[in-house]
Amino acid sequence: MEVRSENIQARCDKVPAQVIPRTRLQGWFVRVCSSILLWTCLVQLVAVGKLWHSHLFTGLTNRVSWVIRPPVHVEEAVQSPPPLLPATGGFIDQMKIVELYSALDQSHEAYLGRPVSSRLGLLDSLLLVTETRGNYESKGFLRVSCNGGLNQMRAAICDMVVVARLLNLTLIVPELDKTSFWADPSDFEDIFDVRHFIDSLRDEVKIVKRVPKRFSRKYGHEAFQMPPVSWSNEKYYLEQILPLFNKYKVVHFNRTDSRLANNGIPLDLQRLRCHVNFQGLKFTPEIETLGHKLVQILQRMGPFVALHLRYEMDMLAFSGCTHGCSQEEAEELKQLRYAFPWWREKEIVSEERRQQGLCPLTPEEAALILQALGFDNETQIYIASGEIYGGENRLASLKAAFPRIVSL
Repeated sequence: MEVRSENIQARCDKVPAQVIPRTRLQGWFVRVCSSILLWTCLVQLVAVGKLWHSHLFTGLTNRVSWVIRPPVHVEEAVQSPPPLLPATGGFIDQMKIVELYSALDQSHEAYLGRPVSSRLGLLDSLLLVTETRGNYESKGFLRVSCNGGLNQMRAAICDMVVVARLLNLTLIVPELDKTSFWADPSDFEDIFDVRHFIDSLRDEVKIVKRVPKRFSRKYGHEAFQMPPVSWSNEKYYLEQILPLFNKYKVVHFNRTDSRLANNGIPLDLQRLRCHVNFQGLKFTPEIETLGHKLVQILQRMGPFVALHLRYEMDMLAFSGCTHGCSQEEAEELKQLRYAFPWWREKEIVSEERRQQGLCPLTPEEAALILQALGFDNETQIYIASGEIYGGENRLASLKAAFPRIVSL
């Protein structure tokens, strides 16, 4: 009996020795799996973060290193005024920005000689200026209906992007004029690359394709409609227009021609204007392909002159210039001017306007100018304009002087 009990005891002693290694193995297995899972989640988060805010992290590190130790060539940079900040009830402390620019214009050795606290203060100012450019809280939605010809609408789009940026607004992709003299049914996306327009300006201004549903008429929301005052500066928009977005979240500018001053506005706004015009507004691939093909054909034909005769019916009607026109033609142009209620000037004395130098050259006068500039009758000329008012009869003198002329 004693022997059997010893055997039983011996077996019982062996059991824990087998359980302990298995328990440890399970523990290590759980730890390894947990570590792999955590690292996978971390990698995914980092990847998503880079997709969303890659420019934020790289831009931040670059700016920090640039401010702490600015490059030597900064001394040669052209001085410019402090950048305009979004309208958040006022501007950043301008004296601090001036101090920042003056510090960066000095040699980097002198800048590094500043106390650390001063350098950090200037760093905060620079980061605030640069990071708030396209990273602002929108105060409302700006809807715009452009009017005029393509050139006028293109300039208006540049102006409205600047206004949206100045007032911290979200710009709705502009609507193009379909009711003017030209009756062009094209939408914005038929002429310009919408995706490029939005993406290329993403760091400057918020742009969306349409007003959110919660602000649409379907939900009982009516946009406030108005034409801004022509040739207005940034003060007008900050003081007169911005308060409207506190009451109406959507404001609709139904006229956009020349609504922002050309001169006397901050350089930062002018730069954004240029950025929109030369980089933001890109024609659709179909239009660019056709344009490239036309340029190649023109180049193969040899030297030429593109003559933009501003002698279309709408130009003569709205300017009131009827020199050389018959009485019937002058009356027709006057009736066209009256047909558009938004055109303020109705009664215009043609000869007074002409003496002021505000009328386009007639085709006969254009021929005299070209001859005076030294162009001979072998010059290839392309009429780069719409239909000439008066047709072939009006172009007879110009074609007699320059037989190699091509018109629509």
